[in-house]
Amino acid sequence: MIRPRALKKGDTIGLISASGATPHEKLVPAIESIEKLGFRVVAGETCRARHGYLAGSDELRASDVHRMFGDPNIDGIFCIRGGYGATKILPLLNFDLIKANPKVFAGYSDVTALHIAFNQKCGFVTYHTPMPSTEFIQPDMDDYTWDSFIQNVMATNCGDHYLKNPPGHSMSTLVAGKATGQLIGGNLTLVTASLGTPYEIDTKDKILFLEDVDENEQRVDRMLTQLKLAGKLDEVAGLLLGAWTNCGPENPNRPEYSLSLRTIFQEILVPFNKPIIMDITCGHCLPTMSLPLGRTIAMDAVNQTIKVIE
Repeated sequence: MIRPRALKKGDTIGLISASGATPHEKLVPAIESIEKLGFRVVAGETCRARHGYLAGSDELRASDVHRMFGDPNIDGIFCIRGGYGATKILPLLNFDLIKANPKVFAGYSDVTALHIAFNQKCGFVTYHTPMPSTEFIQPDMDDYTWDSFIQNVMATNCGDHYLKNPPGHSMSTLVAGKATGQLIGGNLTLVTASLGTPYEIDTKDKILFLEDVDENEQRVDRMLTQLKLAGKLDEVAGLLLGAWTNCGPENPNRPEYSLSLRTIFQEILVPFNKPIIMDITCGHCLPTMSLPLGRTIAMDAVNQTIKVIE
């Protein structure tokens, strides 16, 4: 797995949206947040485009991806936001072009569709990170989140190191054990949406990370059940479970009509007897950890440690 060249201050970032349209009032603050890190910014057309809920047409969004990977003056690519739409451009992408120009590629949520495709079809590491128009401009963006982001995109070739929660946020063990494998995954909804397509996630002998937002417990149950029935949970070496923001009962006033997330995890995931670490501070939350998708990690669910080793 290729690790893209680490970014350094003074590098130029291509800013795009492969998914949802960016509110116009958030564009300038998003650009300024990147410039404060010491980077130059080239904003793609998709940062200003709107086609309903999308950042322009499918063709425009794919073109922005091609432009940023193909331009030798662009050193890294940040997705300005998530939303919806990344899966729609997958058939339009020139993966030969992208594979020939590996660069730091960062984002999360709907961007999971591109992480899976770039990891599997292009063979380079990508970065599950917060994004400029959603987290970077928040007044409560904390030092932990910034430090984790910077360590990933500006030290891509660093050696062994641990992925740790911020102080005061403990991980927990759902199933004890140890496993080593390539780190994959991201948003559960997008991972599930890949099934049955040419871009289906390959979980064999991998460490699968999952998180989600605004999905009630029944929908989380449905998606995990689909992964189970598709054989994807039989194949994993281990599981990492992140933040499940606003993923409670459909009717908060009648929680007895739902199942807790922990019960769902115990009923669906535990029987596979694969090591599982829960409560990883990563996903639609602040503070949040950045992850190097595609690198090899060693997880110890007994001691709740996650070490990046390759």
